[in-house]
Amino acid sequence: MTLSQNVILNRIHRLLMTVALGLLLFYFAVYMVYALNLIQFPFDYDQGEGFELVDTIMFSKGQWPYQNTEVFPFYSSNYPPLFHVIAAPLVPLFGTSYAYGRLLSFLGTLVTASAIGYAVYREGRNGWVAVLSGLAFLASNTIYHIGPLFRQHATMVMFETLAIVILAHVNENTNTRRRRLQLALGLGLILAAGYTKQLAAITAIAVGLFLFIRQPRRAVVWGFLAGIVGAAIFVGMNAATNGEWWRQAILANVNELKIIQTIALFKQWFGLHGFLIIPAVLLVVYEVYWDRLSLYALWFVVAAAINGAASGTWGGGDSYFSTAIAATCILSGIFAARTIRAEWAFPANYLSQLIQPFRQYATRLAQASLIVIPLIYLGYGRAVLHLPTDQPTFNTFAQVFDIRANAMNGFYDSARTQDGQYATGYANIGHLTTQADIVAGWHIVDLINATDKPVISEDAGFTLAANRPVITNPTQLLNLEKKGLYKGDELVKMIDDKVFGLIILRAQFYPDVVLQAISRAYSQTETVTMNGFNYLILAPK
Repeated sequence: MTLSQNVILNRIHRLLMTVALGLLLFYFAVYMVYALNLIQFPFDYDQGEGFELVDTIMFSKGQWPYQNTEVFPFYSSNYPPLFHVIAAPLVPLFGTSYAYGRLLSFLGTLVTASAIGYAVYREGRNGWVAVLSGLAFLASNTIYHIGPLFRQHATMVMFETLAIVILAHVNENTNTRRRRLQLALGLGLILAAGYTKQLAAITAIAVGLFLFIRQPRRAVVWGFLAGIVGAAIFVGMNAATNGEWWRQAILANVNELKIIQTIALFKQWFGLHGFLIIPAVLLVVYEVYWDRLSLYALWFVVAAAINGAASGTWGGGDSYFSTAIAATCILSGIFAARTIRAEWAFPANYLSQLIQPFRQYATRLAQASLIVIPLIYLGYGRAVLHLPTDQPTFNTFAQVFDIRANAMNGFYDSARTQDGQYATGYANIGHLTTQADIVAGWHIVDLINATDKPVISEDAGFTLAANRPVITNPTQLLNLEKKGLYKGDELVKMIDDKVFGLIILRAQFYPDVVLQAISRAYSQTETVTMNGFNYLILAPK
């Protein structure tokens, strides 16, 4: 290839990379608008956010949220404490607000994206690809719609990613003191992730395998130390809660698996992220046969396999792929950067004959990658298309490209199939809330204020806004009931005695015994639609 042809090729490469960057920055703008919209919304957006806020309020008062669900107020949490402990100091400053928890989660995704970009740049020394990799994480439909929620999942992924980036080269550190600090910090972050959400155990497995493969003695010693710290925290919490930590957060969290949901979510994960998954898998294959297996590769394989399978459990969903998405962005970024720099080496082994015919095309393949790599990110950008179609600026984009809303409140989400359905287990969120949603929420609060009796609400935000005690956590009662750990005698008796002035249902995620009692003693008087969901208002018969 002549000098002028090389110049033209490099210019095309830069142009395509600029377009890819522009597209992913567009998604970042969509993400910012969505986060700002949610931070200002005063009620539950995703089912369960209100109970995360209740946990946070309880920790701010020095109370444990792991309680006996057989006695009033029949409330307990099933999540580890760290996310709520981090947010708890903000309660005295900002009160019972969703804003700070959503802001913390959103900022956590930015930290994760930055860690991904740093890892890719450290391994591949390509600034363009590093930035694209970080933005690709934020552009994922899954990360987009769970990132700004008052939930602990995004914070867990942040701790996991930071731990992986810190530990990826810990064994190459020849400075003993610094290596020990690295190990302590990395394993500390793993513990932090685990005490943010139990799902982080999968990342702990990946890290343990990696350390054991590279340095078995070091892995055993440090694993033992980390285990002692983790176990001490666990035992202390269990003692402080009279065993409710074990019952509520461990026993009640092992749920049945629905294979159909798992398969559907795997298909959706690949459909949305396939442009990045393929190069990530290629890098794993390369490391297995021609290089050393990296922590990134082990993390990707373990997270995709185990978390992906767990996505089909009751309470699971597409958010369970979040860790695998972070790993995918790192691996695909490293693959892209190395390909552009033509840094692939294939030491002689039993597979050498398979690649021998391609060696003569190495230069041409490297040149072709200048076009292919940005096209991969452009293809990914098209696959994860999501935006509000009726908002300023975004509506112009939607009109130009003939993108029509396929979800509530004028939202378009490419995760929705051609027949208008989401994969089973995919969270039907991502749209912006409206003033009508806020008005509807305050109307429900007015209904609560109109009665002087206690109220049961399936979304805790309404009772919190009315300054009433939060009674029950429906999904936790259902978790316990599925394990044979819940009777509900006292709650059922109170319902039969019509102690509650109102019962507000949304998804009806209560145990059957509770729903049957509600059906006997209460009847629906009104339906209020907020955020695309119908809230059933029930009064005593």
